[in-house]
Amino acid sequence: MANVSAVPTCQNKNDSSPAAPGTVVAEARGTALEFLRLLAAELSGGTVDLPCFPDVVVRIRAALDDPNTKPEKVVTIIGAEPRLAARLLQTANSAAFNTSGKPLVDLRSAITRLGYRMVQSATMSYAVLQMKYADQLRAISRPLSELWSECIVVASISQAVAARTKVSPDEAFLTGLLHAIGRLYIMARAVHGNGKFGNDEYLMSLVADWHPQIGKAVLENWGFAEEMSSAVGDQSDHERKRKTGEELTDILVVSVVLAQTLQNPALLKSSMTEATAFQNIGLSEVDCLTILNRAQHQIAALHEALGC
Repeated sequence: MANVSAVPTCQNKNDSSPAAPGTVVAEARGTALEFLRLLAAELSGGTVDLPCFPDVVVRIRAALDDPNTKPEKVVTIIGAEPRLAARLLQTANSAAFNTSGKPLVDLRSAITRLGYRMVQSATMSYAVLQMKYADQLRAISRPLSELWSECIVVASISQAVAARTKVSPDEAFLTGLLHAIGRLYIMARAVHGNGKFGNDEYLMSLVADWHPQIGKAVLENWGFAEEMSSAVGDQSDHERKRKTGEELTDILVVSVVLAQTLQNPALLKSSMTEATAFQNIGLSEVDCLTILNRAQHQIAALHEALGC
């Protein structure tokens, strides 16, 4: 878990005098840290409590990762959720995936066209949509949409980067789509119930340090592959030395950095210098510009297919 400082000592409750500004800040930051530590402890104990998140996502992941699962079972699981089934058909018939122009009307054909990894991606999109419109999470509806848009950008770039490696582009895409699951988890838990932390600036300032490991723990609890969970956990480690079988982590590190440079291309050269993952994969500045150009052409279509 992230290395954080000790929680500041709170003001004496019997002292009615106004607290100094510095004390108020320390208490607010301490409360935010305690909240994050509570989430970490829950996840370490195997408890995943993501408000308003449909459990069909986990059931589909388990079915798709089981080599003994027959296509009929996947169709049955998805078919039991009519809105999810409609979402998958919509995704399969979108411009991003329907290159033939031939529309599909049955769920099995849609699953075949998308492939299992993209089915998981579309299912995650459906789940975020359900969370966005849940009454309990209405306060973060807009931030959820913005976060999901960012995830689609990182996923698109991850897919393009993976095409230059031995990693499956679809696996990289799903990893990019899930890279911010820790942030989503923190946001949803923070606002759920009384909404105490809904827009808490001190909590938000700590999210960057905590969300990768929170996300890793969520994916591990859900049973996602170790490579994917590790990549999400190490996405902010720009100086890491690659170990055997960690190419997916390099792809995600590179993709998160490149997504940040889309708005400011002038940062590309310095960002490449700071992250060893670019050298691990063997990407030049020209390569990165080509990847970004390719990804940008796909992002609009992916937003249509997976946006919420």
